[in-house]
Amino acid sequence: MTQDTNPIIIPPDEIHYDFVQSSGPGGQNVNKVATAVQLRFDARNSRILKAAVRERLYHLAGKRVNSAGEIIIEARRYRTQQRNREDALQRLLKLIERASIIPRRRRKTQPTAASKLRRLNSKRRRSEIKKFRRRSSMDD
Repeated sequence: MTQDTNPIIIPPDEIHYDFVQSSGPGGQNVNKVATAVQLRFDARNSRILKAAVRERLYHLAGKRVNSAGEIIIEARRYRTQQRNREDALQRLLKLIERASIIPRRRRKTQPTAASKLRRLNSKRRRSEIKKFRRRSSMDD
């Protein structure tokens, strides 16, 4: 596996933040303040992503990609907007970093002669066991 050595720097105009009310701990503060963050990254129109990285990113993001090609990451782990914003951005960067790793191609291999022989012997033993379980014609 190889990786592009360039550090990932996302231009601020390609990221959009929406703040929504969060669930979870926080007491009355949760009901008053919109601390959860929805980070939207338009991967389809991004200038920093190569086509191959974009495809791997869509595959890794899974359900977090909408029909417009945006990757939506929700962060509600912390009680402040700022920490949730940083958390969402870090998660996006990790996702892009994982997508930038080029997977190694699998080399097809042949089973060894010894493994073929073991498999056939195992099948033969199993067959013998099952053969002895059958009713013989003399039992009738």
